Amino acid sequence: MLRIFFAVLILVFWMPFTASAASLVSKVDVSSQTMTVIRHGKVIYKWPVSTARKGKITPRGSYSPKSLSKYHKSSLYNNAPMPYSIFFRGNYAVHGTNQVNRLGRPASAGCVRLKTSNATRLYSLVQKHGFKNTRIVVQN
Repeated sequence: MLRIFFAVLILVFWMPFTASAASLVSKVDVSSQTMTVIRHGKVIYKWPVSTARKGKITPRGSYSPKSLSKYHKSSLYNNAPMPYSIFFRGNYAVHGTNQVNRLGRPASAGCVRLKTSNATRLYSLVQKHGFKNTRIVVQN
């Protein structure tokens, strides 16, 4: 009985740490419209982003990437280009944009938009670290 107790205790306290111990974390702060990229616990990039405009949502939470698409075109918004897409929840992705004058303020239909050169860097990092070792965290 004591062994079972300690096994459960280890699972309860250790599992949250292993699940959150991603080597690559992309933190999106909706209130400041910024993304901070952290590799092995060190900040390596901080970029302006655009998240959902009024009437739309960018889902909050912590996600693992689900798929990558280098030359994606939106099936929902008139084939709008979404270069270097990192899909993290359904149709929501982090991706490049050519509307760089809108970065730093809400402007998207829900995705997280980045300057395309920054999206390219993040895309490469996700490929290098893998989906299991990457977290995309969207917070207020």
